[in-house]
Amino acid sequence: MKVLLRILLLVLCSISFLPVVYAQEEEEFSSALDSARAAEDGKEDTVIYSARYVRYTTLAMMKQGTFTYQIDTLHQNFQYYNPQNQPRNPSIHLGSYGLATRDLLFVPNKTIGFQTGFHSLERFLYQSDSVKYYRARAPFSELYNVGFFFDDQILRAKVTQNVTPRLNIGGEFHAARADGYYINQRYNDVKSALFAWYESSDHRYNLLTNAVFNRLTSTENGSVVNDTLFRNTERGPSDSESTRLRGTRDERPRHTWRDNSVFLRQSLFVGRLDTINAEKPEQQILPTNRMSHSLNLRFRNFQFYKNEEDINNAFPFGDNVLTQDTTKVTTITNDFGYSFYLRGKSLAFIKNEVKLDLGYQHDMHWYRDRGYSTFLQNSILKAGVGYRFSDRVSITGDLNQIVQGANFGDYLYEAKADILLSNTIGRVVLGAYLQNKSPEWLFQRVNYTYHQWEHNFDKTKTTNFSFAYENPSIGFSGKTEYFLIANHLYFREIDNPSVDARLLRIIEPAQLGNNINLLKITVGQNFKFGKFHFDNYAVYQKSDYNAVLAIPELYTWHSLYYNGLLYKIVDFNLGFDTRFNTPFPAPSYAINIGQFYNDNAGIEFSTYPIVDVWATATLKRANLFLSYNFINQFVWPDGYYSVRRYPMNNANLRIGISWKFYD
Repeated sequence: MKVLLRILLLVLCSISFLPVVYAQEEEEFSSALDSARAAEDGKEDTVIYSARYVRYTTLAMMKQGTFTYQIDTLHQNFQYYNPQNQPRNPSIHLGSYGLATRDLLFVPNKTIGFQTGFHSLERFLYQSDSVKYYRARAPFSELYNVGFFFDDQILRAKVTQNVTPRLNIGGEFHAARADGYYINQRYNDVKSALFAWYESSDHRYNLLTNAVFNRLTSTENGSVVNDTLFRNTERGPSDSESTRLRGTRDERPRHTWRDNSVFLRQSLFVGRLDTINAEKPEQQILPTNRMSHSLNLRFRNFQFYKNEEDINNAFPFGDNVLTQDTTKVTTITNDFGYSFYLRGKSLAFIKNEVKLDLGYQHDMHWYRDRGYSTFLQNSILKAGVGYRFSDRVSITGDLNQIVQGANFGDYLYEAKADILLSNTIGRVVLGAYLQNKSPEWLFQRVNYTYHQWEHNFDKTKTTNFSFAYENPSIGFSGKTEYFLIANHLYFREIDNPSVDARLLRIIEPAQLGNNINLLKITVGQNFKFGKFHFDNYAVYQKSDYNAVLAIPELYTWHSLYYNGLLYKIVDFNLGFDTRFNTPFPAPSYAINIGQFYNDNAGIEFSTYPIVDVWATATLKRANLFLSYNFINQFVWPDGYYSVRRYPMNNANLRIGISWKFYD
C-alpha cells in the first residue's frame, strides 16, 4: 500500500505541472509550430520538432550577448545527483544527504564584500543566478525523481513555454527528504522558482526575471556516542546506535535556512547588431553597445533550534535546554553596467574584437542576530577589458574594487589569456588574480548561546597564478595553480592543555600569522578502448599548512564503464567508480554555529577506496540510473569517517528517472 501511494503521488505531481492555461500565440509563431507538428504527423523528414527547438540561456550567457544552448538529453553523469558526491568537487560531511557539508579540496572563495559566513548547506541552495531561461515553441516540461521505492526521495518538476514568440514563462519545484542512516539525520527541503524571459522583436531589449524560494531543514544528532563504532564486528543496525541528541519531531534539534530572492535584469542594445546563424535556433546576437541594470532583493534567515538537555556532551559546557539562535539578513543590490565592443564589419567580425565593460554596484545589508542589529553598505566599481585576436586567442582582464562602505579596500583583480594552439595540439589558458577580502561576519562577531566573540581581523590577501592545458582529442586536461595566502582565517578549538571539561568543544576564530604557500595540480585523463571508457581525475595539494587547511595531499577518482546500444533504441552505460584520498587531520563540527573547525586532537582517519557500481540509460526521452553506492562495505571496510565522530553513509541502492516532454 505504501508503494502504491508513492506511485500515485508521483503521478499527481506530474499532472499538476502540466500547463492548464494557454495564451493566444502570434500568427508567425503559431505557423511555425503548426508546420513542425504537421511534418511530424505526416512522417516527413523536414522541420521535425526536436530538442533542438528547446533552448535555454543563463544570466552569465546574457552578459556576453543573446544566445542559447540546446537542452541536454544525454544520460552521461546522470547518476551524480547528490551535490555532496561530485567526482570533480568532492566533500566531507556528516554522513547523509542534506547534512552539513564542506569542500574536501581547497577551493578559493573569489568574492569580496559582505558575507555572512554560513556555508554548511550552500550546496543544497537553489541560487537566483542558477536559473535557466527558455525558448520553447511548444510547452516543455521535465519530471525528475530519485529514490522512488526508498525512504529518501528527491523530486524535481519544471514546466515552461512561450506564451508569445518573445515571452517565455515557467516554473520549477524541488523537494527532497532523506531519513539518513543513524538517528536524527533527517533532512528535507522545499525549493521553487518562477522565471520569465522577454525579448523585443528587434532583439534590442531583454528582460530576465525570477523569484526563488528555499527552505532547508537539516536535523542534528550531535554524532554517535560510540567513538569506536567500526571496531565492533557484531554491532547492530545503524539506527540502533545511540546519538548525543535524541529529540524527535518538532522538538528535534535542527538548522533551518530560509533564502528567498526576487531578481530582475534589463538590458538594451544600442548601435549595430551582429548576428551569427540568423533565423536559426542557434542564432546569436552580438551588440556593439549594451546598457544594463539588475535589481536583486534577497531575504535570508539562519536558525538553530534545540530543546533538550545536553546529557551526552554534544555542546560546550553549559546548562541551557532551549536554544534558538537566529540570524537574519536582508540585502538589496543594484548593479548598473555599460559594455562597448569594437569589431570589424566583415563576416569574420569575431576577429580583432575589443571589449570594454564599466559597472557600478551598490549593496545594502540589514543584519540582525540576538540582541544586535546593524546596517552596512558597499559601493563597488567594476571594469573589464578584452581583446580577441581571433577565435583562437583572447585576453581579458577584470577589476572589482570597493570604493566606499563597510568593506572599503576589498578588491579582486583578475587576468586571463586563452590560446587555442590547434584542434590537434590543444588549448592553453594562463590566469592570475589578486584578492583583498574582508573577514566574513561570523569571524568578526557572534552572540550565540554557546559561543560569543568580537574581533577585528585583518583582510585576507590571496595571490594566484595558474596554467591550464587541455586537449579533447586525447581526452586530457590539466591545471597547475599556485596560491600565496596571507592572514588566512579559520575556526579552531581553544587551547586546553589541561583538558578542562569546561573548555571542551568551545571554538574561536583564528588568523594565521604566516603566509600559506599552496601548490595544487589537477589532472584528468579519459581513455577509450572500443566501447569501454576509463575516466580518471586526480588532485595533488601541497602546502606548508595542510593541517590548518584540513585538506588531503592527494585525491583520485576513477570510472570504468561500458557504453552499448540495447535493441537499437536503449543507449546505456554500465560501470563502477572508485574514489580515494590520503589521510588528513579530519575537522570536528560545531553544531550550534554550523562550522567545521580544527580540534586539539588532530586525528587522521584511515582512508579507503570507496566503490560505487551503476548503470545509466536513455530510452527515447527518459533518462534512468541505478546505482549501488559504497558497495565494498560488504567486503571491506565496515565504515569510514570524513568528519570526527560522524560516520559516513552505509551502502545504499538508489534509482533515478527523468522524463522530458516537448511536443
